[in-house]
Amino acid sequence: MNEKIGNIAGAVWTALNENGAMNTKDLKKAAKIKTDKDLYLAMGWLLREDKLEVTEDGKDITVVLK
Repeated sequence: MNEKIGNIAGAVWTALNENGAMNTKDLKKAAKIKTDKDLYLAMGWLLREDKLEVTEDGKDITVVLK
């Protein structure tokens, strides 16, 4: 499981590096992630490594690389 989430975290980082700030819906699509669970696990991985900034505006969550 760690390897899978690590690979997905890499896809999230790449999508953000290429596109800049994105909401979670667009990020999931850009990184070609199948489930919300996988997206949030990958975001948690990157947050733990202090590589992301996350902001919340109502129901929208925006993610950007630090």
